[in-house]
Amino acid sequence: MNSFTMNRRRFLSNAGALGSATALMHPSLSWAAGGIGSQDLRTVGLSVTVQERILNDFKAKSGVGSVNGKADIFPNTQTELLSGSNAYDCWEIIGERLPAMTATKTIAPIATSDLSNWGKIRSTFTDADPKMEPRAQISGQIWADDAKTQLWMVPTVYNFDSIGYRPDLVSAEEANTWTALFDPKFKGKTGLNVDPLIAFGQAILAMNSLGLLNVPNPGNPNIEEIDEAAKFLIAKKKEGQFRALWGDFGELVNLLASGEMILADAWQPAVMAVKAQGIECSYAVPKEGYRAWSIGISLIANSSNADAVKAYADYWLSGPPAVIVSEQGYYSPTTNIETAMPAEKYAFWYEGKPWIGATERGIKEGDLRDGGSLAERAKHVSYWHQWPDEYDHLIMRWDEFLSA
Repeated sequence: MNSFTMNRRRFLSNAGALGSATALMHPSLSWAAGGIGSQDLRTVGLSVTVQERILNDFKAKSGVGSVNGKADIFPNTQTELLSGSNAYDCWEIIGERLPAMTATKTIAPIATSDLSNWGKIRSTFTDADPKMEPRAQISGQIWADDAKTQLWMVPTVYNFDSIGYRPDLVSAEEANTWTALFDPKFKGKTGLNVDPLIAFGQAILAMNSLGLLNVPNPGNPNIEEIDEAAKFLIAKKKEGQFRALWGDFGELVNLLASGEMILADAWQPAVMAVKAQGIECSYAVPKEGYRAWSIGISLIANSSNADAVKAYADYWLSGPPAVIVSEQGYYSPTTNIETAMPAEKYAFWYEGKPWIGATERGIKEGDLRDGGSLAERAKHVSYWHQWPDEYDHLIMRWDEFLSA
């Protein structure tokens, strides 16, 4: 597999900065006394999910022998695992990278029958959207069998990504399109993520809008489309369009907060972190649609702690651990979150209702979540991230972009 240069993300090292101050609830779980005390859990993933308080809570509730978590970016972990590492029992992977793991038999499936909370999964992860081919959406990426009884990845968090912008410096009308990142009007003031599977997709979304391309699925461009997108990106870079090619969460927050960067493809928690500083920051509703993705738990095939991994996956689907990531701006794939989360918080984050109560992390009484409810945002997904058929060619052209 090819690799690419990328700064290490220091994603939310302190979960408490954006998470709920409420202690995690203690649900009734079938595995809580399941005899896994002799097993350990060694997990790796982005620190949005690999958080100390979540792991400690899982240990307390499950009785697992020990827990250990490492935060790292997806490309690094993929390279490590494909190089033969046996340092982990599970990878909290992003759905688009599953083909690299299944083709090499690096991961093993998890049966839904081993997950007591699977019955509350959202239909997004079981039903196919007829507008997209199955592998181009998350419900067509996570299953190991046609009968949908075995999972390559147990989903734990998902979201629809967009553009973070400073509404005091850019109007919503200007920001609500992927073309804004490449608009000469904002030359030197925009930011692009250094993950090529992100950058190419949104460049293609913009090029579709500009009439430069007509790609139905920006997540899986062909060689010619990749070449055109690479030329576009290289030209914009040489023109000085981008203030930064960011790969670090703190860097993104600082650049948006300072106003050095006024538009950037962004993770929603970064927008929340800027707002928490008392600085106006919003998440765009792009006319072309959102980029959708999901992270979840995959069982490393050579793990001797399979029961601990299954218990950890079921714990995530129980609801309470997802409260933390929901209050960062993400979604839980299980409807158990509705009873685990305070009603007024669930109404704001999931139902598009006004914020009630004291100001919290920059959210004031009467504020609405950018983009509205989960149902409303889901209607405007342009594409789900997937493993491109021409991945090697895309990486080759991305390297050219980085060197330009």
